[in-house]
Amino acid sequence: MPKLNFSFEIQQALGDERFARAGVITTPHGPIKTPAFIPVGTKATIKAVTPEQLDATGAQALLANAYHLYLQPGHNIVERGGGLSKFMNWPKPTFTDSGGFQVLSLGSGYKKVLSMDAATSMNAPVSSRRAFVDDNGVNFKSHLDGSIHRFTPEVSMGIQHALGADICFAFDELTSLAEPYDYQVEALARTHRWAIRSLDEFRHLQHQAPTKPYQALFGVLQGANFEDLRRQTAQFLGRMEFDGYGIGGALEKARLGEIVRWTTEELPAGKPKHLLGISEPDDIFEAVAAGIDTFDCVSPTRVARNGAAYTLDGRYNLTAAPNRANFAPLDPNCACYTCTNYTRAYLHHLLHAKERLAATLVSIHNEQFIIKLVADMRDSIIDGSFSEFREHWLARYYGSRRQPAV
Repeated sequence: MPKLNFSFEIQQALGDERFARAGVITTPHGPIKTPAFIPVGTKATIKAVTPEQLDATGAQALLANAYHLYLQPGHNIVERGGGLSKFMNWPKPTFTDSGGFQVLSLGSGYKKVLSMDAATSMNAPVSSRRAFVDDNGVNFKSHLDGSIHRFTPEVSMGIQHALGADICFAFDELTSLAEPYDYQVEALARTHRWAIRSLDEFRHLQHQAPTKPYQALFGVLQGANFEDLRRQTAQFLGRMEFDGYGIGGALEKARLGEIVRWTTEELPAGKPKHLLGISEPDDIFEAVAAGIDTFDCVSPTRVARNGAAYTLDGRYNLTAAPNRANFAPLDPNCACYTCTNYTRAYLHHLLHAKERLAATLVSIHNEQFIIKLVADMRDSIIDGSFSEFREHWLARYYGSRRQPAV
């Protein structure tokens, strides 16, 4: 099937085009200038933020969750509503994940973490697990009502094809850092078999619906913290006809850049790479330097709902007592809707009064802050000042809390 309206162009790189590059992903719903942060709209909504408000932050795309939309309202309803973009009134590009993280994080890989933590579900009693993996797929219980469901690569592809996202992801098995090397090898082999099945099924569905806008499919790389497995999967998936790649799985935060670089050294330079679930500024800089083009995370809105806001001088707690009579803007360096119109005192009041508007206003700011940060990274790659921009920005944001580079 022809890849109508989907392409990736590298416009500028700091030397080797596999790393630190600025580009453009073209999709049927418009372009994405990369690097780009992709806000997460889990259930076809950014929590507490309207699509119009998200658009005003400069967001170029959003990512929705196949698992959650399968359970509620059902992918067939979204399809009947014209697909994800039309259903939620978001005219720009959309991503959907495969649902693999959700079904497995409830069960055998439960309590996924970025740091090495021995407390994982491998030690949990079987009765507490909600997902069970076999070579063909995963059985799991709905977190909504406890009903039993099954995802296979074919089921996941059918859901994502129906949702109509511009960029979708192959079904994979997520593992945790505490699972032993032998199991990581077994799970990775299963992920490779599922990648083949995902690609075959997705292309079959596309051939059956030739008038539907082209949907790109990204392969997903696992392998935890093991260099041989990360390079092996990058080589294996890199030979396949995926439109791009998602780097997934639990990995050690302190080694994020190193681990990502193992994969980008092996993957085709001319295809886009997405890092799943990353939004902290130091992690973003590491990822972009290692060759990541897009990434997503729920963190900006999640921390906003708890009263935390990003500023150039670090993360700020709006619930703290000094804000009660602080009539300055949340961030004087920010031109977002919230900072332009509301004071810290008002936001402090909303948070303590448990008013829903608090989540909306702080989320708008946090999303725009991270989106602008990544847009500024893109500009610094284009003008060749990325290293200087990174050093200056991180020194201010983390101050004395900044960890030395490794």
